[in-house]
Amino acid sequence: MDNFIPQIFTTSASLVDSVDRKLLVVLRDGRKLIGVLRSFDQFANLVLQDTIERIYVGDAYGDIPRGIFIIRGENVVLLGEIDLDKEDELPLRQVPVEEILLAQREEMEARARREKLKNKLLHDQGFSVDFTETDLY
Repeated sequence: MDNFIPQIFTTSASLVDSVDRKLLVVLRDGRKLIGVLRSFDQFANLVLQDTIERIYVGDAYGDIPRGIFIIRGENVVLLGEIDLDKEDELPLRQVPVEEILLAQREEMEARARREKLKNKLLHDQGFSVDFTETDLY
């Protein structure tokens, strides 16, 4: 039988090959977690061990140790295996957690100011601006 066609799983069963491997998981809220996959279930709920939360700002990153992490499957946006040979060759610089959290807060505040200015300019020109964050309905 030279015509063997590999079976491709499109369910949580496709995670079998990733058990005991180091993974990057991106969540719906934007957080990025790195840890070793220890278990999963039919809903793609994950258990990560030795988990860190990695925060990126510009060309810098900081790691927050989180330990054992249980992730509900519906919150996973992306999941991928980390190449351990290339992991140490990041073109980014690691900074202390306090420094990256401060940089992240400054970046979010700058983004909010830009968004506010953009909304004001659009409103001044007669466009309807989305107020979902401040709308009390």
